[in-house]
Amino acid sequence: METWRTPGELLGRSSQYTSGRGTYVWNNKIYSSVVGVERVSQPPPSAQEKTPSIEVIGEKQHGAVPEPGLVITGKVGKVMAKSALIDIVCVGSRAVKEKFSGIVRQQDVRATEIDKVEMYNCFRPGDIIKAEVLSLGDARSYYLTTAKNELGVVSATSVAGAKMVPVSWQEMMCPLTNQNEPRKVAKVV
Repeated sequence: METWRTPGELLGRSSQYTSGRGTYVWNNKIYSSVVGVERVSQPPPSAQEKTPSIEVIGEKQHGAVPEPGLVITGKVGKVMAKSALIDIVCVGSRAVKEKFSGIVRQQDVRATEIDKVEMYNCFRPGDIIKAEVLSLGDARSYYLTTAKNELGVVSATSVAGAKMVPVSWQEMMCPLTNQNEPRKVAKVV
């Protein structure tokens, strides 16, 4: 499994490892100097230095890219009768550097009672959602789904401008007005 590191993060002691690419040594401790994946490699048998080398391989320039099966975090841009347009901001825990768009279609909002789904009762512009990438979709957007319990709206702002709190899987409440608003709420895991 990949271990992501950020600048200044402690990787180990200089007595345990040889400092490699993307790292620096300070007070006999090795730290990451870039954002990237930690890699430890054993020295070749002929090497005089017998400690393993630790390095941090920098993140590629394009950043994270959505792929089918991955969970994204996005911001709802526009809600229409049969779909919602999403601006993808993160893939997993990694931010995207390019602009990616997604669509949650009416049939992909939830697993049951698909014919009863009203998009405006599930999402509103500005909501932050978690969704899974279904497919690459068309040339403009990825197809996304919120059909699993842990997917859906994770953060929303009420009409009064307050951060709403979930009260059920289909409602969030404004703490200022105590008014409930419909949403497809993500179950907190």
